[in-house]
Amino acid sequence: MVRPGFRLDPGRAWVSLTDMDRKDAIDLAGATGLVVFATMLAFNQVVIKVTNAGFGPVFAAGLRSALALGVLGIWLLVRRRRLEGIGRTFWSGLLLGGLFTVEFIFLFIALDLTTVSRVSILFYSMPVWLAVIAHFALPGETLSWRRTLGLALAMAGVIWALFDPESRLAGSLMGDILALLAAFAWAGIALTVRLTRVSELSPEGQLFWQLSVSTVGLLAAAPLFGEFLRDPAAIHVAGLAFQAIFVASLGFLFWLRLMAIYPASDVAAFSFLSPVLAVGMGWLLLDEPVGPGFLGAMCLVAVGIVLINGRRKRAVQVPQNVA
Repeated sequence: MVRPGFRLDPGRAWVSLTDMDRKDAIDLAGATGLVVFATMLAFNQVVIKVTNAGFGPVFAAGLRSALALGVLGIWLLVRRRRLEGIGRTFWSGLLLGGLFTVEFIFLFIALDLTTVSRVSILFYSMPVWLAVIAHFALPGETLSWRRTLGLALAMAGVIWALFDPESRLAGSLMGDILALLAAFAWAGIALTVRLTRVSELSPEGQLFWQLSVSTVGLLAAAPLFGEFLRDPAAIHVAGLAFQAIFVASLGFLFWLRLMAIYPASDVAAFSFLSPVLAVGMGWLLLDEPVGPGFLGAMCLVAVGIVLINGRRKRAVQVPQNVA
């Protein structure tokens, strides 16, 4: 989910909005936008796996960041927006971009080794690990009984998915581990935005740090992970373009627009749709095995995420990743 920077306090909206623009609950337009965005993120998991057939995974991730950085530059020119505060967030920006780089090394290789279905369940378990860390590291984020129940259900679902015999045959233990590590890196990104000066940046500023650092880091690391080109064809180039334009750049900005208009807890509750839809797309488009046991694991994770992200006075919101 370029995955992008994340603002955990939507009260300070980056997008210029009037009070009339903000809403107290999700309406039909907001729900439609969130469903479309969740569907796009789920489809992106399939796109990454298909694109990996034409390009080396880490090289493809680096190309995606480079192309998305170009799209961001065009966006800034068209919107006549300036990146402010980049200099004063140098070290925290490097940390943000470094975590983003590591996340996508893990995620792209995971999708190369195991199935979209398994990666989606494990990667989108991030809210579980973020909630646990926040309980100990952030004031005001103590686990309530409802969030604890959600945590237990989601963790049970993750364990079930890891050991599901039917889907495990088509997967890879190393791929599963890397998907979990990518989820931990995503949680680190969320905490970095919460606890460092990058929280003062606009969404474009946070996205700039992630894309610029990851472009350099991923392309520099690519020779360590095998060949750059496998058997590239038009479909693989189209996959890179889709990721760069509709996910890693404009998709993230669209999500931030929704975060500025609607309550963050309501927006975050839609995060359960992405792993559910990704499992369905893996089965439908890639013929991945998805038996009753794996579906049960997916449901536990989805219900757990909803409980973790229920409306609270002040809680860590699950940042959307453009992966």
